[in-house]
Amino acid sequence: MGNALRFLCGHCCKPAADSDSLGPHGVSAATVGVSALAHDLYHYEITSQVPEGLNNHVKSSKKAQANWYKKLSEAWREAKPPPKTPEEASRLVIQTLKRHQKPDVEGLLAFYGLPLPHTLVELSAGLPDSRPEGLKFELHTIPVDAKAVADGDTVTVYVSTMDPRESSSVPPEAQIAAVERSRARAEKNYAKADALHKKIVDLGYRVLNIQNEEILCRKYRIRLRGIDAPESSMPYGKEAKEELTKLVQGKCLRVLVFDEDRYGRIVGDIFCNGTFVQESMLKKGLAWHYKAYDQRPELEKWEKEARAKRVGLWASSNPEMPWEWRKDRREGR
Repeated sequence: MGNALRFLCGHCCKPAADSDSLGPHGVSAATVGVSALAHDLYHYEITSQVPEGLNNHVKSSKKAQANWYKKLSEAWREAKPPPKTPEEASRLVIQTLKRHQKPDVEGLLAFYGLPLPHTLVELSAGLPDSRPEGLKFELHTIPVDAKAVADGDTVTVYVSTMDPRESSSVPPEAQIAAVERSRARAEKNYAKADALHKKIVDLGYRVLNIQNEEILCRKYRIRLRGIDAPESSMPYGKEAKEELTKLVQGKCLRVLVFDEDRYGRIVGDIFCNGTFVQESMLKKGLAWHYKAYDQRPELEKWEKEARAKRVGLWASSNPEMPWEWRKDRREGR
């Protein structure tokens, strides 16, 4: 197949280090859908063989399955750019096989762990056209680590101190410690380097390796404005955290900052590759509109859409609201 599939097969279909996160095709849970489908389409073009195990998910014959893979190979080759996310791959499959039986299409998606039709959401244009009221400043982060996501509405980010806004406000002691740490590492005095880095961390900064260059970065904890996701131990708490991780992992974020909460977290809107993260969380039924602190009508609308589709936590007839759950825990109930 063209370069699109060869690229994905070469760069995505690599076993992850953590075996617990591996899917049936030997890649991480975050990439199994796209990379495994790319691999199987490439394999089909060479051998005309569909993958083993597909029969357990679909009802149609091997001949019919081969027809699907032929169509999907052509569609994938013509897609510019080719699908990179599970949602994009799912939409390509659904569009290409729209005249085929629904159970077969859904079975094929399930085989690759791709989103089913009823779970896909259409997102708006993303970034606001004009400066939002109450905006204080913006942050432009370095790529986000998966471990930085605390739950479905909180993420820790880092901003390079080379950023114009940050460069003028770095504490002198953090700058000096960073220089001394670099010198200590060059001298292989790692104990001293570690002690200096602890001092840097205590000041709210961290030295991070970015493209083989050590950069002093400032730490910010971001509370997503206007939504409240289930707590980790609540139903759908795990799913909410996983979805937010999938949205931000490895990406540079644009954060519009409006406030700071009582826990010292920055309250802001997060945009990632043009996607408004709060919109995605609400439409996928993995957060509530936090009306007590945000009255934006679009957030209420997106929550209602998810309720109507009964997706995510709205599959339950009466899901517990996280603010009520927290109140009960504080009062010992």
